[in-house]
Order: sequence, then C-alpha cells, then structure tokens
Amino acid sequence: MNNHLPPGACDAHMHIFDERFTALPNALFRSAPVAAYRDLAAVFGIDRMVVVQPSGYGFDNSCTLDALARLGPVSRGVVVIPPDTPRAELDRLHALGVRGVRFMMALPGGLSWDSMAATADAVSPLGWHLNLQFDGHQLPERVALIQALPVDVVIDHYGAFHNGFNLGGPEVASLCRLLDTGKVWIKLASPYAYGMSRIGPPGFDDVGRLASMLVSNYPDRCLWGSNWPHVAEKLMPCDDELLTMAREWIGDDAVFTRILVDNPARLYGFEEHSEVPRHNSANRLDAN
Repeated sequence: MNNHLPPGACDAHMHIFDERFTALPNALFRSAPVAAYRDLAAVFGIDRMVVVQPSGYGFDNSCTLDALARLGPVSRGVVVIPPDTPRAELDRLHALGVRGVRFMMALPGGLSWDSMAATADAVSPLGWHLNLQFDGHQLPERVALIQALPVDVVIDHYGAFHNGFNLGGPEVASLCRLLDTGKVWIKLASPYAYGMSRIGPPGFDDVGRLASMLVSNYPDRCLWGSNWPHVAEKLMPCDDELLTMAREWIGDDAVFTRILVDNPARLYGFEEHSEVPRHNSANRLDAN
C-alpha cells in the first residue's frame, strides 16, 4: 500500500516506546521508536500524527516529548500531568506541541475521574482537550461529569466497551448524547481492544456497525488512529488490514478526508488548508 491517504492525513492515536527511557515496573512495552513509525508513515502516507503518552511511562513524558522534537511541527502530543502543574510548565509543553491530557482509566497508575475537573480548568486557557480511555459501559453514569467540563473531550476506541456492547443499549446512547454536544470527539481506532467485538477477527463486524453509525451521524466528531504499536496485543495486528477496514466502514471519500484531515486539523491546531508535502514527517526525521 502506498500513498493511498489524502494529503494532510493524521494518525490521531499512536505511541512511541524507546529503550532509552525507563518504563514503569510491569508496564506493557513493545519497542517502537520514532524511526520505526517513520517507516509506517511513509508506507501509508501519514503526514501528521498525535503522540499519545503510553500508560507504561506514567507521569514521565520524556519519551513522548522527545518524539515530538524529532517529528517536528507535523506532530502533536497528549501527555499525563498532575492537575496542579504550574502554568509556566503548561506553556512550555504547549510550545513543544502538547494539546491534551490523557486520562487512561482502563489501566491503573494514571489520572482518575476525581482529578478531571481540576485538570480541565487548568488547561482550558490553552485550548487543550482531555483524552479519555475507560470502560464505555460506565458512560451513563459519567455523562453529566463529561458534559460539565470546560474543554473538548476525546473518547478512545469507538467507546471502548469492554467485553461487548449492544448497539441499541444505554451505553451507546450515552456516547451519542455526548457527541450531540459538539465538544466531544470519538476515535475510530482499535476494533480489537478490550474484547469489544464479540465477533472478532477478521471482520469485527459488530464494531463495524457501530463505526458506520458514528460516521453517519457524527462525521465532524470522528478521528482516526492506528494505535500503533498495539502494545496490549500479543501478536501485532496487520496495520494495512486495520486501515483498510476503517476505510471501508467510513465509506464516502469526502467523509474519509474529513475524518483523517479536516477534523484533526481543527482539534489539534494543524493548519487545515496548508500544503503538506507527502511524507513530510518521514523525510524530516533522523534515523533514531
């Protein structure tokens, strides 16, 4: 596969793991340095990317910030920081390309629901968002809290409904209720995550039906992410097949461009209509 993505296409959810940085004990880890991602970006035609802080590095954002420095202005970052982070540090992170704070509540060791409001208040002046990953079955009880936040909110992995979901159930209805607000986004990434698909590979058809519903009703609130390097999976999924699957679920070419180019440009602050050289990220990176 080569150059099949539209110019300016953004991978809104990927991670960098590098042995030069110390991970937490018992962390999920798969070697995935910038150079390896550069190769993936070159093959798929990914021009922009969002480096999301892996849970395995906890509050130490060194690896993610190093990746942003190597990737340059075609990248943005989502970090994990305490809610009492000084404004001067927030300004520094913003200058480095950070645009969001990750709340990874599906695994222990990160930020919690209790610190969400304070964090949102702290980053709101910078226009950042909160990126949430949790069991989507909790959505009905979390709607009010999320709606009250003074920032945009991004929800990972089609809602991350652990161990299956009912398309007509209250959890999916709650997700739609949040998307109706116009300040919540959903990432179309990782149909294999958390046992969400009861059908499973190769087609993940039940997640496909959810994706088609989300794309049909909320094309302006959807983002696409690779979730590379799929660190929670024992066997690496085929990135080519996952992207092809997402492309088929989205369907319409104009909507595909909206989800991969226009929507992330708006959320992450990329120049939406600027000229982006093909594989700009790949050509500019060093070999480390």
